[in-house]
Amino acid sequence: MLVLVVWFGAVVASVIGLFWAFHFYRQMMLASEGNDEMKSIAQSVRDGAGAYLNQQNKVVSIVFVLVTAVLAFAAFQLKVQSGFMPIAFLTGGLFSGLCGWFGMRTATQASSRTANAAINSLNDGLQIAFRSGAVMGLTVVGMGLLYICMWFGVLYWGVPAFADPEHTFSLSELSVTMLSFGMGASAQALFARVGGGIFTKAADVGADLVGKVEQSLKEDSPLNPATIADNVGDNVGDVAGMGADLYESYCGSILAACALGVAAFASGSMVPEGMEVEQAQLRAMMLPIAIAAIGILLSIVGIYAVRTDDNASQKSLLKALDRGINRTTLLIIVASILITSLLIPTVPQTTWFGFLPGVSFSIIVGLLAGWLIGKWTEYSTSDEYSPTQRLAAQAETGPATIIIGGIADGMYSVWFPVFIICLGMFASFGFASGFDFDNDQSFPIGLYGVGIAAVGMLSTLGITLATDAYGPIADNAGGNAEMAGLEPYVRERTDALDSLGNTTAATGKGFAIGSAALTALALFAASVEGVRDGMHRWAGDQVTQSQADGFYKLSDKLVYQKNGDSVTSYLVMPEPGKRAPESWTQIEDGLAIDEQVVLTPLEPLEGEAADAELASNYIIRGCRAPLVDVSTASLRNFLTFFDGNIINPRVLMGIFLGAMSTFLFCAMTMKSVGRAAQEMMLEVRRQFTEDPGILDGSSKPDYQRPIEISTKAAQREMILPSLLGLLMPIVTGLLLGVAGVLGLLAGCLTSGFCLAIFMANSGGSWDNAKKYVEAGHHGGKGTEAHKATVVGDTVGDPFKDTSGPSLNILIKLMSIVSVVAAGLIVRYAL
Repeated sequence: MLVLVVWFGAVVASVIGLFWAFHFYRQMMLASEGNDEMKSIAQSVRDGAGAYLNQQNKVVSIVFVLVTAVLAFAAFQLKVQSGFMPIAFLTGGLFSGLCGWFGMRTATQASSRTANAAINSLNDGLQIAFRSGAVMGLTVVGMGLLYICMWFGVLYWGVPAFADPEHTFSLSELSVTMLSFGMGASAQALFARVGGGIFTKAADVGADLVGKVEQSLKEDSPLNPATIADNVGDNVGDVAGMGADLYESYCGSILAACALGVAAFASGSMVPEGMEVEQAQLRAMMLPIAIAAIGILLSIVGIYAVRTDDNASQKSLLKALDRGINRTTLLIIVASILITSLLIPTVPQTTWFGFLPGVSFSIIVGLLAGWLIGKWTEYSTSDEYSPTQRLAAQAETGPATIIIGGIADGMYSVWFPVFIICLGMFASFGFASGFDFDNDQSFPIGLYGVGIAAVGMLSTLGITLATDAYGPIADNAGGNAEMAGLEPYVRERTDALDSLGNTTAATGKGFAIGSAALTALALFAASVEGVRDGMHRWAGDQVTQSQADGFYKLSDKLVYQKNGDSVTSYLVMPEPGKRAPESWTQIEDGLAIDEQVVLTPLEPLEGEAADAELASNYIIRGCRAPLVDVSTASLRNFLTFFDGNIINPRVLMGIFLGAMSTFLFCAMTMKSVGRAAQEMMLEVRRQFTEDPGILDGSSKPDYQRPIEISTKAAQREMILPSLLGLLMPIVTGLLLGVAGVLGLLAGCLTSGFCLAIFMANSGGSWDNAKKYVEAGHHGGKGTEAHKATVVGDTVGDPFKDTSGPSLNILIKLMSIVSVVAAGLIVRYAL
């Protein structure tokens, strides 16, 4: 009953979030769009963004149809995964795409309205921009949680009740099937991030280098042919792309925590007396869903706390946004402690103060980790602080020194987020497990604590994504005011909003990268559930009704036992240093096993005490290899079984391949930006050369041609990097087995996280160093120092807006593909 109440409450919270998103959207649409010139500029941006998204969807649709066909073949022909996986993958991508589309539609409608509202007051402009950003935030969390609840309801209640009364999904199978929804969201997010990043940075580089450096035009000058394309890029990259990225993190963290919750209580050792194992598992699955539901409701409360006055400084504006986020965070901490105490089964070793589950503190750890990483990113990139101010001073000696300084600052900034993530993992695992790191019984619940920390970090996403999506809206509002020739005081107000948006965007990137690391770690741990499910399916596919009860061999390392209608899979756990005897290896796969010849009850060696946990199991004669039930096998069992030791060559090869993948991915995306930017620069130069009247305002630039160049380049260039994320785990798994995949994920996570932080913070520092000079420092606009910062900012554009943010999704996509493809890898690896 409690599970049903929590599930229904989450559905209601999701609907409320979507209702308020629509309410804020309607409020924004009722505001005036301004004069005819402002409307025309905004319409051009809307048309360009819509045309890009339509073209992207055509390309992505083809890829999704092909991947769905492959998943259907794996499910129905190879029988290595659930038949629901192709549908979950397809609909996961669809919902992710819908979030991006609606967020971008809102942003393109809001920019001119924000500029027009800024004519009246700074607070009016802030309210429209921020609440339009809140549409994106609440849409992402509302649709994400609603979809997860829908799939849980279909698989847990719907299938047994309507489709197949005799088939009930095991909770392990259910959680792994739901993770394939996350794979669809990840794939869509990667296409949106990579494609949008290439589009926006090709336009940005072309607009800056030719317009600002070569022709000394102002920011967002209507004389620059690439200006509209630049504004379109802000929406397709920083709104649709960021929304899809965090939607995928949000859903991935919830789904991974659900899978880890099932594993945490699978053995029954952590379940209190009087409670059934499945009941404890269901409660653990419901906790991340409940936290997400609470987060939606409290994010709405925080959104209403954001307001300012006309004389607000940059710090006052930032404090207004912080007030909303901090209020939401504190309320979530209180509510999460209450809901955790209600849901999570308590046993003495994982309970604090006699009544409080340790998982409660894991939620707080996740929230604090996200806040600290965001603050560090703000310190590292904002021109209010010394690192960026010192970087701006280096522009006085030219582009080379500012580029060197920006790279160094980005590298230096990596240490604190890594330290916080490590501390967060230690604390969230420790609180959940009672700081007992060596106990096999509490180890799974420690991993569950890490998963819950990721959910906690993202529980404020409704408002944190609002602050992030606010940035490009304010940026476009400034562009609209400049191109429409509004009064200087209006541009000053939009500049203040834009400057705040740059800070929130940089903070948002740090938050996105930090949440990606914790989510990927949770998915990494949850990959074992994919392996477990794959082994069960392999056994289920081999058994037939005509087989007699008994043991049957699947492979040298796997057997299954048929007992009436039930089938139990077993790992053949080798004793270190011993091989299985020939009497075992010579038995053909699929044949029945003679218990008298090959299997014998496990008994202690002479002089040893009996192992109560293994006393009822069997061993392979000659090497004392016990059979461990796959359903209750621990993570340590699986690591031993697959030889997940760091010195295993397969693991080492996987680690190197994972690290290499992140650098190869960055190289591919940056080269793509370079090629597209080159085309853009040539086009802008061509227009200036062939029509000199553009520069004196006597003729109008062709804004459409740069949009077409960026659109075609983005579609052409996004395919290979995206396929790398989809195919690398499968190819590695088939060649190197599960051990190789574990290494791949470890290498990708560690190198990708550090590289993403470095690139995002370097790019953010260069961007804000330019704005610091433009504010009048070191000579101001038009000086050689200013031109040097423009070059630095241009180098940093693909760092912070293409390659860096896309790495978040690559890390998570590889993890989730590994879970979905686990059945294929277990069965067909070399």
